[in-house]
Amino acid sequence: MSYDASIEGIEQQVSSYSALLERASGEMSRRIVGQKDVVQRLIMALIAEGHVLLEGLPGLAKTTTVKTLAQTAALSFGRIQFTPDLLPADVIGTQIYDPRSGEFKVRKGPIFQNIVLADEINRAPAKVQSALLEAMQERQVTIGDQSFRLARPFLVLATQNPIEQEGTYPLPEAQVDRFLFKVNVTYGSLDEEQQVIARAMTGDETPLTPVLTGESLLGMRDLSLKLHVADKVRRYIVQLVFATRDPAAYGLKDLVNLIHIGASPRASINLERAARVNALMQGRAFVTPQDIKDVGLDVLRHRVLPTYEAEAEGVKSEQIIKRIFDRVDVP
Repeated sequence: MSYDASIEGIEQQVSSYSALLERASGEMSRRIVGQKDVVQRLIMALIAEGHVLLEGLPGLAKTTTVKTLAQTAALSFGRIQFTPDLLPADVIGTQIYDPRSGEFKVRKGPIFQNIVLADEINRAPAKVQSALLEAMQERQVTIGDQSFRLARPFLVLATQNPIEQEGTYPLPEAQVDRFLFKVNVTYGSLDEEQQVIARAMTGDETPLTPVLTGESLLGMRDLSLKLHVADKVRRYIVQLVFATRDPAAYGLKDLVNLIHIGASPRASINLERAARVNALMQGRAFVTPQDIKDVGLDVLRHRVLPTYEAEAEGVKSEQIIKRIFDRVDVP
């Protein structure tokens, strides 16, 4: 998709897309009560072509939310329920022998959708997790001797249950790092839950009007890469990430014994990608330090691993990240 490369042209396009995204959020809110932050992160991930790891208790409308997003964006949707006996072929597909033709035919798996809900991903063994995460990273899968490109846009929403750990296979840190965001889902307010009950009792599903399209989402992605990021703002991103690796160098000596592993270079890239989309959603053609702060926790929380000492003291990665944002100088 081509754009007017002038500053005025980019600003006009940003304003247009920002209004469209506001309409999309409003349309989704007709069916989803609360969960505003989750909805925003899912839309951002679609635009940035990233993926989301969602951690929350059962019954918090995770499936409903992602199905609603797919309908609002007129995208295809698939769901995979991960279980200990799942096979990689159940995710990506397999070859089936056709006795009539004497040839093998490819049966594609549920990964061949625009939006894929990977429910309770940590209940599947490592081979299945690797098959999914490789597809996420490479945007293609190989079945037999054939390679297939996946749909665009492509979003995997993987969920984890934080309380039931029996029979689970925790995701390795290197694989968790491939997710753009890790979002924690919490309970809504008393008024929101009352509204949820009232809607559920009607028995009717609110009809939705598609607002976005795959083409418009890809257009937003291309436009986000044209937004202006000042050198000092990019430097701020790198300083935040470096502070997770060497906190003492940034005057954070109290964090030295609390961080086991800091964020990877992929974190720096994803911080800028997410900050660009955040600026676009706010209707700005440039990225500010506040954009980085807005997305920083969800980009970094799964990339900064606390030490055993921190866990013994009840210090979580979120608390460490907040300290870093509070004390690293803002340009």
